[in-house]
Parts: sequence; structure tokens; C-alpha cells
Amino acid sequence: MNMIQAINSALDVMMGRDPDVVVMGEDVGFFGGVFRATAGLQAKYGKNRVFDTPITECGIIGVAVGMGAYGLRPVPEIQFADYIYPALDQLVSEAARLRYRSAGEFIAPMTVRSPFGGGIFGGQTHSQSPEGIFTHVSGIKTVIPSTPHDAKGLLIAAIEDNDPTLFFEPKRIYNGPFDGHYDRPAKSWAGHADAQVPEGYYRIPLGKARTVREGEALTILCYGTMVHVVASTVAEADIDAEIIDLRTLVPLDIEAIEASVRKTGRCLIVHEATRTGGFGAELSALVQERCFHHLEAPIERVTGFDTPYPHSLEWAYFPGPIRIREAIAKILKD
Repeated sequence: MNMIQAINSALDVMMGRDPDVVVMGEDVGFFGGVFRATAGLQAKYGKNRVFDTPITECGIIGVAVGMGAYGLRPVPEIQFADYIYPALDQLVSEAARLRYRSAGEFIAPMTVRSPFGGGIFGGQTHSQSPEGIFTHVSGIKTVIPSTPHDAKGLLIAAIEDNDPTLFFEPKRIYNGPFDGHYDRPAKSWAGHADAQVPEGYYRIPLGKARTVREGEALTILCYGTMVHVVASTVAEADIDAEIIDLRTLVPLDIEAIEASVRKTGRCLIVHEATRTGGFGAELSALVQERCFHHLEAPIERVTGFDTPYPHSLEWAYFPGPIRIREAIAKILKD
């Protein structure tokens, strides 16, 4: 399966297992979603469980909070992560706080799916990576898959979880892995080991990172599309790097990070979101606090820039192979 098919399969599995799971969002019903991730679900489960909403992100999430409080497990879709901001108050003030403010009497078991990230010439309003905003909010979990296999298992785990979860889907790798070389032909998931997705139910626990590649020279922490860009860059440069795919930012598998950095003594953090206040800053602080005496060089970050995502200069903004190689060379030189 490609990632879209894996996500569709996860929704199908969970809707078949649990009648309380409902899917909602702009164009998710008859049309099947702008990326076709919900294709066929309305025909199979009916308009009461898979339904279109008005173009009002605040309303979509507000209704989902109420559904969760009354016992349903809604899976709302925000068509692009760039448009999630009108829903911030409902996510931060209501969904994230409901369990705490009600002393556990009510919960908000909702999973908000949203395509995010650049690499598709979407410009400033279809390319943003807002995950860092939500990792700052207590009470919300943040999940970002990098493969079809992980996308299905993590989505199932998120839907089953009793806390509100942001499930960001890297749209640049919906149909195939991306090595960061935009001038090369696009690749498909066909034949890729991580595209071998079981048809039925399985789950990948939230809070467990994946070691993509073992190595001794340095540790590279990444997630989403960047996992593939980093893996390709390391392979092409023949660098003995250990690559950790975080998979979930909250909860974070700090034990896996600490073990890797203690082994290698060096750490590079790569993400597409803007640099200032990005999740990489939190990772850098955690590594510094926990692994200071094991570090043999300063921690480096390769990220997006502190500017709106540029359309005409997309590949200068995108953390590609050149910038990653330069950062690795600097770390290894130190």
C-alpha cells in the first residue's frame, strides 16, 4: 500500500471494529477527501458515520469535542494543516483540557488527521508544519508517520487512545518516499519494504521510536518526510550514522534517543518546520540535559527558515541533502 491506502485501511478497520468511530471533515464523504484518504468509506458505513462538514475548522473540532464527551470516537480531518489555526481554541482550551478540568469524568478521544509539510509547491498556505505548536500544549498527543506500515499502525493506536491526538500526515510521501532530490523522477512505494501493510488490525504503540539505521558516527533525529531525505543523504555520503525516526513527538521515546546519543556522542536534528520554537529546540535541550557528558561535538539542527514557506524558493527552504551533508561534516569535524 501507499500511505493514502494505509490510512484508508486503518479507518476502515477501526470503523468495522467500533461503531462509535465516525469520520468527518470537508469533502471526506462522497468525494473521499482531497487526497482520497477516505474514499469508499461513506458508501460502506453510511452518511451518519462518514459525513461532510461546512468549511469551518473551529466548528469541526468543536463538534468532535462534544462527540468525544458523549462517548463517540471522532476522526475529524483538517484538509491541510495550514488551516488548523481557526480550530486552535477548541483544541487547546477544550479538547486538551477536558479530562483535567472534569477530573476524569469526561474525555475527548478524538484523532485529528491533517496533511502537512511541503515539497509539493503548495506555497505558504499549503506547506506548513505546525507540529511544534501542539507539542507545547499539555493534554494533546502528536503523531507523525513516515511509512505506510507505520501510518496504519499508529493511526489505529491513536483512534483507540482516550486522549486527543494530532495525526500529521506528510503529504510529500503519500505516494512514495522522497530522497530530497526534487530534480529526480518521483518514486513509488511499490516494492518498498515499509509498504508491506497487513490488511487487518495491528497497532504500533504511541511513544516508541524506530531505529531506521544503526550507526556509530552520529545520531540523527528526524520524523516524517525528513526520515527518507536523511536516509538517502547518509547512504549517498557513506556515513555511519544512526537514524532515529521519532514517529510520535508526544509522547516522546526519550529512552531511545538517550541510548543512541550516549553511544555515538554526536547528534543532528532535522525537521522541516521553522527553526525558532520548533520541536528540534526541545529535542536539543533534552539531549543536552541528558547526554552532556557523552557529547563530543555541539548539537546541530537543520530546519526550515524563520519565514513563510516560499513558493519560488521552495527547495532553498526545504532541508535537503546539501544542508544535511554540511551539518554532518561540521559535527564530525568537531
